[in-house]
Amino acid sequence: MPTQPKIPQTAGPTAPVDSSTPAEKALWLVESGLDQDLSLDSIARIVGISSFHLTRAFGLWTGMSLMRYARARRLSAAARRLAQGAPDILAVALEAGYSSHEAFTRAFREQFGLTPEAMRAQASLDNLTLMEPLAMNSESKTNLKPPRFEDGKSLQLIGISERYSEESSAGIPAQWQRFAPRIGEIKGLAPGPAAQVTYGVCYDGDDTGSISYLSGVEVATLAPLPAGMNRLNIAAQRYAVFTHSGHIASIRQTWSAIFNQWLPASGYNLADGPQFERYDAQFDPFTGSGGFEIWIPIQP
Repeated sequence: MPTQPKIPQTAGPTAPVDSSTPAEKALWLVESGLDQDLSLDSIARIVGISSFHLTRAFGLWTGMSLMRYARARRLSAAARRLAQGAPDILAVALEAGYSSHEAFTRAFREQFGLTPEAMRAQASLDNLTLMEPLAMNSESKTNLKPPRFEDGKSLQLIGISERYSEESSAGIPAQWQRFAPRIGEIKGLAPGPAAQVTYGVCYDGDDTGSISYLSGVEVATLAPLPAGMNRLNIAAQRYAVFTHSGHIASIRQTWSAIFNQWLPASGYNLADGPQFERYDAQFDPFTGSGGFEIWIPIQP
């Protein structure tokens, strides 16, 4: 990434006009303001989208939480200053956005496994894993087909739900492997073709990038919950519906394109509510082929 001009503390950061996606704009702001106290809300406000939208957009593009990245970048810069013999650890802590020596020491130890004092005494970055600046290629955009729009009905789902961070989301396929053999335990399945549909639902996201993911099926009645399963009710909502026709291995690129390319340019806002993948009988869970849909709740 080219060096950006230093942002005056009094004016606060501003997003560059030529950044084409929310993730790129957020990255620019973090890298330009490593010595500033940037919150998720302040970055989202400058980018012009909700904090949840920004968290999802950045996480889907990079595979990590925006604020975790910002924290790691500041601590990495601090580690370099300490390795160079910075005499005042509190000054380094303040530059990294920490208000006390204790808070800085706690965060530094969590990130690197040693204290700032030990880092300074070591006087070397050897055996230290630093967070280097991310480089994003604006030219590598996904060719996303225009969505159709649906007034989705309310859904009552039962399935297995797990909590994931951006870094641990690779565990979702294993969750599906645990769920599929247990579908027969669920009573009161929706009748007709709906009985062959499964849902992968993203919900209850937070500012750290963590999100709950439910592998489930629709039920038509208030069926009892099998052991270890969860119930999730989704209200009727307006959706933009995207078709993912490729292999499921490229699902992350489609999700990222929705949040980073289509949604910012669409004239719609992300509505409050779960987003879900809808797998019908055409999808082959063994081969990962056959295609499926991604439903995104929207509002004007």
